[in-house]
Amino acid sequence: MSKVMEQIKVRASQLKKHIVLPEGEDSRVVLAAASATAQGIAKITLIGDEAEIKRLNPGVNLNNVKIINPKTSKKLSEYAKLLYELRKAKGMTEEQALELAKDNTYFAVLMLKSGEVDGLVSGACHSTANTLRPGLQIIKTGKGVPLVSSYFLMVAPENCQYCEDGLFIYSDCGLKENPTSEELSDIAIQSAKSAKVIGEIEPRIAMLSFSTKGSAKHADIDKVTTALARVKEKAPELNIDGELQLDAAIVPKVAALKAPNSKVAGHANVLIFPDLDAGNIGYKLTERLGGFQAVGPLCQGFAKPINDLSRGCSSDDVVAAVAITALQTLLN
Repeated sequence: MSKVMEQIKVRASQLKKHIVLPEGEDSRVVLAAASATAQGIAKITLIGDEAEIKRLNPGVNLNNVKIINPKTSKKLSEYAKLLYELRKAKGMTEEQALELAKDNTYFAVLMLKSGEVDGLVSGACHSTANTLRPGLQIIKTGKGVPLVSSYFLMVAPENCQYCEDGLFIYSDCGLKENPTSEELSDIAIQSAKSAKVIGEIEPRIAMLSFSTKGSAKHADIDKVTTALARVKEKAPELNIDGELQLDAAIVPKVAALKAPNSKVAGHANVLIFPDLDAGNIGYKLTERLGGFQAVGPLCQGFAKPINDLSRGCSSDDVVAAVAITALQTLLN
């Protein structure tokens, strides 16, 4: 385990938060529930049929993990009423609310809404839409936050030449396909908060492009420079620059040539990608060829912490997401 993740887990354990995992049918999630509990990272509630979970996962110690089956829970009626009240203006009936409340993910999100738990981690065996739809319907965005976006915590291997803080924040690599300038500015501001609270680093934000400081002309570059201007208006305290090519953002020698007057260039630790194509490709290249650990996609912007896992995740990835979710309670 990297020192970065080790410290994140230590900090999470000190908060003593309660995290719900809706995917009790997935053996990776079950193992992660046991592991996170054993390490003292958080209190865990697993959603599913207890007898079936234990039958399919023999030898996994779940003695201190709470397991709830929505269909037999005493809270089902209460949560169905809560869902109905939240969604009746959108045309939801009481019968529809009752059926939805039996769904593992909806039940878990309703637990979060009611304050029974502090955060939620899902997505190991469900799509992003299955995780985020109930989150957006029930939890919604935080006060003054216009959108939910995502980031990856990219943890560097030892002796990484261009990562002086031991990690990067990559945004948005999982949700917004083609953000507008306004959305891109909000992603940058939220990512700066994530960098401070989760990574414990002082953010140096690079707005990435295929151009550095006007070296090319294109509407895609205009989008990035407009976003930069909006960030400076909305959060003038942030250390941010753009537009920057990746090498100018993280390689000091290149930065000295391409952006000699920049306080960010050559030392960026928060990388804001112009669209999902660039972000998704970028994080996978960094992970597979660069040997970084990619933790995420992690959500930012919800009123309460909800995180969406990659369906290719390991049980260790789920444990890492649990720890980060606990820390995200400090953002709200």
